[in-house]
Amino acid sequence: MQLAAIIVSLVLIVVGVALFARALLQIYNFMRLGQNVPAGTRTDEPGRRTVTVVREFLGHTRMNRWGIVGVAHWFVAVGFFSLLLTIVNAIGQLFQADWLLPVIGDWAPYNVFVEFIGTMTVLGILALIVIRQLSHPRKPGRKSRFAGSNFGQAYFVEAVILIVGVCIFMLHALEGAQHHVDGYEASFFISYPVVHWLEGMDVSTLQNLTYFFAGLKIATSFIWMITVALKTDMGVAWHRFLAFPNIWFKRNADGGTSLGALLPMTSGGEPIDFEDPGDDDVFGVSQVEQFSWKGLLDFSTCTECGRCQSQCPAWNTGKPLSPKLLIMSLRDHAHAKAPYLLAGGGKTMEGEEKASEEQLKDVPAAALAEAERPLVGTAEENGVIDPDVLWSCTTCGACVEQCPVDIEHVDHIVDMRRYQVMIESAFPSEAGTMLKNLEKKGNPWGLAKKQRLEWLKEVEFEVPVVGRDIEDLTEVEYLYWVGCAGALEDRAKKTTKAFAELLHIAGVKFAIMGGDEKCTGDSARRLGNEPLFQELGMENVMALNTAFGEELDDDGKVTAESRKPKSAKKIVATCPHCLNTLGNEYPQLGGDYEVIHHTQLLQHLVDEGKLVPVTPVEGIITYHDPCYLGRHNKIYTPPREIIGKVPGLRNEEMHRHKERGFCCGAGGARMWMEERIGKRINNERVDEALSLNPDIVSTACPFCLVMLTDSVNGKKNDGKAKESIQVVDVAQLLLDSVRTPVDPAGEAEAESEPEPEPVK
Repeated sequence: MQLAAIIVSLVLIVVGVALFARALLQIYNFMRLGQNVPAGTRTDEPGRRTVTVVREFLGHTRMNRWGIVGVAHWFVAVGFFSLLLTIVNAIGQLFQADWLLPVIGDWAPYNVFVEFIGTMTVLGILALIVIRQLSHPRKPGRKSRFAGSNFGQAYFVEAVILIVGVCIFMLHALEGAQHHVDGYEASFFISYPVVHWLEGMDVSTLQNLTYFFAGLKIATSFIWMITVALKTDMGVAWHRFLAFPNIWFKRNADGGTSLGALLPMTSGGEPIDFEDPGDDDVFGVSQVEQFSWKGLLDFSTCTECGRCQSQCPAWNTGKPLSPKLLIMSLRDHAHAKAPYLLAGGGKTMEGEEKASEEQLKDVPAAALAEAERPLVGTAEENGVIDPDVLWSCTTCGACVEQCPVDIEHVDHIVDMRRYQVMIESAFPSEAGTMLKNLEKKGNPWGLAKKQRLEWLKEVEFEVPVVGRDIEDLTEVEYLYWVGCAGALEDRAKKTTKAFAELLHIAGVKFAIMGGDEKCTGDSARRLGNEPLFQELGMENVMALNTAFGEELDDDGKVTAESRKPKSAKKIVATCPHCLNTLGNEYPQLGGDYEVIHHTQLLQHLVDEGKLVPVTPVEGIITYHDPCYLGRHNKIYTPPREIIGKVPGLRNEEMHRHKERGFCCGAGGARMWMEERIGKRINNERVDEALSLNPDIVSTACPFCLVMLTDSVNGKKNDGKAKESIQVVDVAQLLLDSVRTPVDPAGEAEAESEPEPEPVK
């Protein structure tokens, strides 16, 4: 047995190491097929990036949100890397059954570590096996996060970990039996009963058992290595190596999720100048090799866990988009096409072949066939990604928020959209109306700019307008960016008026733009029309910089002499989409402002006592987290704090809230597109809200307000919701409580509390 085990093990080790080294080189060359990224954007602050990797791995910061799954996976992951010396130990035991590692082999702390981590690895993988089976999609459907994952590969990996874990445990127990543990039982505090049982066996039996388990451990480990080396697209195995660089190269060195701002469009690693683009510039992504190398790394790192899928609003309402399946499709396509690309193949923007027939003569037929597939196309066109998949995304960010290996799904989806919109003009027809309105009127509704100020006629106090009532914003504390919805949409205007009145009551000095401002371009950018976003953004940045009293040169840039610090340019917005664009994306265009959400300012004013909620607003309330306020900008507390200060309200959280909040369906320009597939996302969200039987559904976003109101009204008409239920913004709730109550005759009652002093 010993000789056979040695020969088989040594052969497997040599073959496994050689093939694995080759696979690493293949993956490196594969990643190099992708486009470059702008210099320094993925390698800045290396120390901080390293700390992020260590924190995410050792802390399992994403995985531990999932309870027992996170704990079990932690032990499996830590065991894989920290018990590598047990392979060395097993090789030595093949030649000498009672062999110990030099120096640390009989060191009690090391033995305790191996004992504990080895045992917990076995228990951890057993827990994960049970969880996978309990979540198995045994019937066609979407409930399981594993729907669409490669179960055969997962079973193979799970079996390998279980067998290796059992071998580590048994070899450690055999070690104790052969070296007689009496006097230091603590080193074998778990396996001691097994050690005691083994001690009753003769030396020959103990040796043969050692050879068996050592050979089994080595064979299993290197069969796994050979398998994954031959299948470099096996994400469920490769993620344990690729996750480290994928996290290290993530967008934000501090470990923040790749949400908020979209990345500027680049070609060949250089930003595109939309006023004078280069002849060879690539607009968006139409071929898999046009993704950045970080994109290709993302695809290969996917472990198919399905956390993104389980949180996706499109997938949960019967639409074809699953972030997991999208990434898997891109991965499989990229790896299948790789031999063709590595041989010099590829097509120009005009569809001409880059490589000669001679260069491609040795490329496998399967790779040549894969190269002919369109990246975005219907099943009839043999497309990799169906157009309905691409346009189902709301860019809510739930997939990015949940991914344990930091895949940047939203960026990749928008990159594909950019090509479809800018080059192919292929997008849902109704979105074209929105784009035309933005181009001609500067707002998605296509209304005249003079209507932006019409709401001022409906308030009983003066609201200063820049350029009309005040020269610039140096005279006030905040610019209130009303936004298109807040100025033009009837339901959102209620929020605008309520917030303005609250600022007036609190004595906050603020002003608004004069009506010449345009849409921030959020919907245009997320639809994929980057040039239109750039145009709208540049005009707004110039207008804002001028309004803040900065002088512009002939190119519209702020002069160095007049440049003001960010803290001197304060903007408050009621729309999270405006907040995100102004604060996170306009710095890309030369606009650097301090932007806050209206709930943040209102919470501050309540805390300072400048707004005092006194009038009870009775009933059960549930708050809906807007995606661009919550996940994209991490603002969860202020709205809840305000609700908590309003007397009479009892807040009930929906099952999916905060980081796991469910989208209303309006993001990613979906506000302007019809939902023709599956259940409407806003109806799904309202059904969840109605399950709590609330009197009020509250939110803090005009898009969410529209979507939730439409659904609630529809359910009222169908008799599925009580007539008294209201959908309101947090600002409206607060105003109802701060206002002086009115008696039936319509006369104001005297307030018991003195009015807050205005801000000096």
